[in-house]
Amino acid sequence: MSSFSSFVTLKNNVTTLIFDCQGRMPKVIYYGAPLSDSTTPEMLSILNTRQEAKCAPVIEPPISLVPTHGEGWTGQPGLEVSGDKDQWSAGFSLVDVIQNDASVEFIGEDEHRGMRLITTVNLDANTTVASFCSRVENTGQTALHLGYLNAASLPLPTTVNKIKTFEGRWSAEFQTSDHDLFFGSYVRENRRGKTSHDTFPGLIAYPQGTGELQGECYGYHLGASANHKLRAELMADGRSYVQFGELLFPGEVVLSKGESYTTPVLYTGYGNDGFSSLSQQFHQFIRSNILHHSAESKPRPVHYNTWEGIYFDHDEATLKALADKVAPLGIERFVLDDGWFKGRRHDKAGLGDWFVDEEIYPEGLDGLIDHVTGLGMEFGIWFEPEMVNPDSDLYRNHPEWALQSENNPHVPFRNQYVLDLTNNDVVEYLFKVITDILAAYPKISYIKWDMNRDVNHPGNLHGKPAMHGQMAALYSLIDRVKAAHPGIEIESCCSGGGRIDLGILPHTDRFWTSDSNDALDRLYIQRGCSFFFPSEVMGAHVGPRDCHITGRNLPIEIRSAVAMFGHMGIEMDPRELTEHEETVLTDAISLYKRIRHLTHGGDLFRMDDDGLNVKFGYVSKNKEEGVFAYNSVQETRRTTPARFYFAGLDAEKKYTVERVWPEVLKEYSPSILQQLDGKVFTGEVLMKYGMQLPVLFPETALIYSVKAV
Repeated sequence: MSSFSSFVTLKNNVTTLIFDCQGRMPKVIYYGAPLSDSTTPEMLSILNTRQEAKCAPVIEPPISLVPTHGEGWTGQPGLEVSGDKDQWSAGFSLVDVIQNDASVEFIGEDEHRGMRLITTVNLDANTTVASFCSRVENTGQTALHLGYLNAASLPLPTTVNKIKTFEGRWSAEFQTSDHDLFFGSYVRENRRGKTSHDTFPGLIAYPQGTGELQGECYGYHLGASANHKLRAELMADGRSYVQFGELLFPGEVVLSKGESYTTPVLYTGYGNDGFSSLSQQFHQFIRSNILHHSAESKPRPVHYNTWEGIYFDHDEATLKALADKVAPLGIERFVLDDGWFKGRRHDKAGLGDWFVDEEIYPEGLDGLIDHVTGLGMEFGIWFEPEMVNPDSDLYRNHPEWALQSENNPHVPFRNQYVLDLTNNDVVEYLFKVITDILAAYPKISYIKWDMNRDVNHPGNLHGKPAMHGQMAALYSLIDRVKAAHPGIEIESCCSGGGRIDLGILPHTDRFWTSDSNDALDRLYIQRGCSFFFPSEVMGAHVGPRDCHITGRNLPIEIRSAVAMFGHMGIEMDPRELTEHEETVLTDAISLYKRIRHLTHGGDLFRMDDDGLNVKFGYVSKNKEEGVFAYNSVQETRRTTPARFYFAGLDAEKKYTVERVWPEVLKEYSPSILQQLDGKVFTGEVLMKYGMQLPVLFPETALIYSVKAV
């Protein structure tokens, strides 16, 4: 048996993470602000000691990283497994600890039951973000039936008494809800076969009183692109913990001798200056470790997506006319959405037959692509590779290629079924048809990869549930496509925000945040998404004057102002633009290009929500410049709005403040906006005293540029 220390410490300049290894298996005893060298883990261990209570265990079973029945744990087990004897009561003993500067691997053995358990923890070098994943190996002679393995179970500080969770539905993703941490369990389970619109695998834990710009908080997100479950539990003994893992179907994972299962990664973060400080940690981590290019190396190009402009009404001359119309607006990438392939006149046919429709494009796509690229725009195209329509040549030839469950009819859902990616023949077919298109049209540099239904019967050809294997095969397929065509960028779309997570993002480049282009709804969708994800991965489009989903009619100014704080694009029929709208949209795209180095590289500071408006800002790392947005949703209940308090500036620096949006604001009488030009203010006064806002109509946005002098 290897010898190892009683404690393991991972730390950097912004956080400390300490594990206690004195018991059978390790547990976290500290995660938070940096501790000085004079504070030792032994001190924490002593102060963490709990006495024997009446009618209670002499020593409480610990909240170990993977708590088990064998440890006497009475909460939710971190491991559920069965076999031909008593594997259900697995109890591991720590046999080795392999530590590097920023990572540690804890190895536990249960020799009696033939199992090895490994939990790996990595602490990012520059942020508070740590990643946890667990692996169970079958070292015995007979099969293990795995029901569940958590990525990690982590104790919550006793100061934490609230959780912020993420709910929603199609076209209204990332709605936040705050709950008391109550006696019992807050549990969310997702079986939709995608990350889902309604059950995002993340939560934030915090003490009462924490807000956007003050207080401690802890963030947790499981990078799982399909089924998952999370739990936040306050136990009768007063301890509380969170636990995250993949949700497996019965019989989905059976491990033969020598086989193993690894969980999705649980990403955790700590913020000591409010929710915004926590978001900054996740954003910096994602930019440094997940994304394939930075704001500096290649700015995110402005999109034009054809979907809400023409839907399935494809015609080469019309599409060229659209390209002619959008290029002068400043569009940098033209994305041909659904409707270009064989038999695709509507959403009832064609999925699976990924060949250019010769009836619409008798000469292929070359003419359109050359026209678009000749106007200085990149060209992108839409696929939905994981799906098949019953009305398609592919399904007629291979009905067995769809996921299904014997004697259970397919659940009707958007006229399509889900292909079985655990079948290698399916994967090879998809790889060939996708890469054939990319080879035939080498100017295609972008794929919008969609996925538009739940997976209700995820059974493969062997009658086994296949969601775990489906996701592994999907990641591999995307990686193969990228390797075959270096430089191709891929967007993760799932009826909007149904597959947004850190499982899929390492394989892709952008999310389609929501199918709703309604600017007022988007304010809250993008705000919720920003708790974990930076703005450059949030696709955000200026939609039609009358929103196709909500029917709401909104001015071009607010639609543009909201879209420019994501990865901006437009999605409409541009031939319907009035002269005023065309001018405003051109100005908005120009402004987006001037500020995207801030929104896609700076620190986000959200202000607390008062129910009347949504306000936030982005500040450069060096505090030299920032851009701030005030979005009026409802009219103030007083004669004038409150002050706008800037955030994230250097109190000692001096700044100019300039209104950069909109160009013209109708006012009943002169406001502070008439007095800003040329004036200089300290960061201290802008943050502590604030600026009086002008009287605004609802559905109006103001954007300010702040620069140090």
